[in-house]
Amino acid sequence: MTRLKTRIVELIGAAGPIPVNQYMALCLFDPRDGYYTTREPFGAAGDFVTAPEISQMFGELVAVWLYEAWLATGRPMPVTIAEIGPGRGTLMKDMLRTLSRLDPALTARASFAMIETSPRLADVQRQTLAATPATIGWHESIDTLPQTPLFIVGNELFDAVPIRQFVHAGTGWRERMIGLDGADELHFFAGAGSVDPTLLPNDAENAPQGAIVEVAPARAALMATIAERLAGLGGAGLFLDYGYLRPGIGDTLQALRKHDHEDVLANPGEADLTAHVDFAALAAIVRAHGLDAHLSTQGEFLVEMGLLERAGQLGANADEAARERIAGEVERLAGPQAMGDLFKVLAVLPAGIAVPPFATAD
Repeated sequence: MTRLKTRIVELIGAAGPIPVNQYMALCLFDPRDGYYTTREPFGAAGDFVTAPEISQMFGELVAVWLYEAWLATGRPMPVTIAEIGPGRGTLMKDMLRTLSRLDPALTARASFAMIETSPRLADVQRQTLAATPATIGWHESIDTLPQTPLFIVGNELFDAVPIRQFVHAGTGWRERMIGLDGADELHFFAGAGSVDPTLLPNDAENAPQGAIVEVAPARAALMATIAERLAGLGGAGLFLDYGYLRPGIGDTLQALRKHDHEDVLANPGEADLTAHVDFAALAAIVRAHGLDAHLSTQGEFLVEMGLLERAGQLGANADEAARERIAGEVERLAGPQAMGDLFKVLAVLPAGIAVPPFATAD
């Protein structure tokens, strides 16, 4: 039993069952034993590989989009270019290299920001970005960023924000809780708490007994904070994550360790816990702030941004092995059986501003 699991069992034994969002928060962010507090999750030696770690092309194309958004909104200056939830700093490193080629003056004058809550990961990011000449600041929240127009990117950010789950039990929906069985092992059960019916998908009343609906108030709050900032001071945002474009019913909570799935309750603090992102819900929050929200799959976005052309450039003078590697990276990032369809993109822009590959009326 992990050290955190022992503590969670003791907590439940003393205070009673806990909801899924509290369990997720403990597993991921506990100051002593949380996953992101104590582990190096990224890369082949970790538990999962993110798109920036797969290929430099991902960060390059994201940077091109942010640059086009900056141009389309009138080239505001001063300006802040930020990444929220920046992992090891690989995405920002690739973005900075690309932006410095596109517009050295912008790179020299802009403020760059890393929004990171983990001191350990912030240290890793500083090492990754040590050689860059750009001015980079670290922030624990969006609230302390400079009061300037903001161009912000978040890759695999929202999937790790804790969710609540409700299970169809009896005549209604009750909060899914984590308690102890007779052997003092963690297990799921339906608690007493109910859910506001307006938060349920349209077909929820026809769901079978035991069906699960996920509600993400913490994600909604984070998106609202970002949208309020963009609406007030200007800028744009790009968010990429795995999820779905339409609300639905189903349990997407999963644990990932050593590039494989395992029981969500098995090893608290030692596995990454995530859940699929409801992109329709995030887009609705964006539009409620008077901004435009555009949705697509990651594959569509990257291909339309020039992924195949960039791969051709990188492979033009490479040997056969390198070309095969690049082709594999393209398939992983954009292929329908890989990240291409599973991952979605949310672009946030001021009303009426068009930035390819998104039209103004999505």
